[in-house]
Amino acid sequence: MNRHKLKHTGDMYSCTQCEKCFPTEQYLRMHLDVHSGKYKCTECGKCLSNNQNLTVHRRIHSGDKPFECAVCNKRFAEFSTLFKHSRIHSGEKPYKCLECDKAFSQSGGLAIHMRVHTGDKPYKCSLCDKSFAQSSQLETHKRYVHSNKRLYDCYYCGKLFKTICGLKRHVYTHTGSKLFSCEHCSDCFKHRYQLQTHLLKSHSQGTWLTCEICKKKFSCSSNLKKHLRRHEGGKPYVCCECPMCFCTAAEFKRHMLSHSGCKRFFCGSCGTYFKYKDTVTSHFKRCSAQLGYISMLARQD
Repeated sequence: MNRHKLKHTGDMYSCTQCEKCFPTEQYLRMHLDVHSGKYKCTECGKCLSNNQNLTVHRRIHSGDKPFECAVCNKRFAEFSTLFKHSRIHSGEKPYKCLECDKAFSQSGGLAIHMRVHTGDKPYKCSLCDKSFAQSSQLETHKRYVHSNKRLYDCYYCGKLFKTICGLKRHVYTHTGSKLFSCEHCSDCFKHRYQLQTHLLKSHSQGTWLTCEICKKKFSCSSNLKKHLRRHEGGKPYVCCECPMCFCTAAEFKRHMLSHSGCKRFFCGSCGTYFKYKDTVTSHFKRCSAQLGYISMLARQD
């Protein structure tokens, strides 16, 4: 093996091809077999570090799962995966954060959490340069902001949505469900942030989040973050059709309708279609008032 493939950093040995670190040179040498392609899966092309790992990996394709959970009977291809899964039932969280004492059942969960303290955001969007701490956040961002793909359809009306959260919020308009109830009174709300605002205003429960610049108050951190972008000049939502940029996803979605011929909102009185919900709302008030006036004149005649 070529010595130039080894890079010794402090007490760790790191691979120059993928930057993974190992406590000994022997572990690094074993890892380098992954890059050599010596143990490569013929089904998916994934490379493993030794023949034993390749044999275990092949169970994914064959469906062989010899290890069964005694609690929920879920089966796994590897004993190590079953061992990690068992922590769901035991509640064991051996990986603890030294900064805030938060604990995790998986080492990967702790590694992702540590980015909260370090500010590390390794996943960068190639379309708008916005960065994220998790790959899942990047994929959601691309689908929600830069893609027009809508994979989730409403059972009641067939309307399509980019995210499952967007679909859930929409379903409330059909069911009228108010899942978030106040513990102090009989009021119920469709959204959690509405309940938080109610608790703060009516029952003085919780803590207001205050903008240090203009002293405006918010009940949830996400709304405060959106508000702060206006002071900082941050506009992460970039239109691919024109140079305009926006602070929030809602503003961006509204703007994108200006480039589309889609008119999803219609007036129940005259049947006219509109691009924007607030436009059809104001139109409907005028239209229904006019129809009522015409109907009154007809009765007088």
